[in-house]
Amino acid sequence: MSRARLSRRSLALAAAAATLGATFYGVGAATADNSVPRSDKEIPNLTDVVNEIKAYYGDTVDASGEHFASADSSYAHQLAGIEAKAKSDLARALHKGGHGGQGKPAIVLDVDDTSVITYNYELEVGFNYTPASNQAYLDSKDMPAVFGMDTLANWAADQGVTVFWITGRPESQRADTVRNLTAVGYKPAPDTAHLYLKNKVNPPAYLSCGATCTTVEYKSGTRAHIESLGYDIIGNFGDQYSDLSGGYADKSFKLPNPMYFLP
Repeated sequence: MSRARLSRRSLALAAAAATLGATFYGVGAATADNSVPRSDKEIPNLTDVVNEIKAYYGDTVDASGEHFASADSSYAHQLAGIEAKAKSDLARALHKGGHGGQGKPAIVLDVDDTSVITYNYELEVGFNYTPASNQAYLDSKDMPAVFGMDTLANWAADQGVTVFWITGRPESQRADTVRNLTAVGYKPAPDTAHLYLKNKVNPPAYLSCGATCTTVEYKSGTRAHIESLGYDIIGNFGDQYSDLSGGYADKSFKLPNPMYFLP
């Protein structure tokens, strides 16, 4: 979860702007307003925004104080609609040869807030991501699967679709990521051949931008590499537009995430 984080003010602005912008497979494009406020009245109240986020996720707290999203929440219902469309589109592509016979069918999933949900971690750190706190969390806890995404990925694998993950998490978090994805029900193996993490120390040769890649360059370049191996990516899933931009996928599906914005 390597993140160029927004400030708390920008987090609030990004959340408040979540209903603005173009529609992309059923989800409004969230755009961060980088202009300087002229008055406090132009800034959404941070406490109100956090409370709205909790309400959207159907905040549920267990006996140990861990926070979870509810399966009856607006978040879960929104996901279900996107996933139903994705399954229909993927099934149609497979049935009609919609991937053009250009390669073996594959899908690509981001990890954080696409495959697993970071909601409890975000609340635990007050939406203030740091590499240290994130590593400590992953060392001690598994993040739950995003509602329905494990089922969708497993269904795709059963149809003969190869499942890949491309994440901005650093290479050092490979073991934690493999453990977490496996523990929460993803049946396709997140092995070295199918799980791509960001490696700034020894970036792969197929990324011409090397250690300086932007998120879009890294993710689209990795998708291009996957296609060069003989695959056709019939579905690309992410919670950020930077997960989806840059091409090398027949269709892209944007999952909801009002908690943070990654350029």
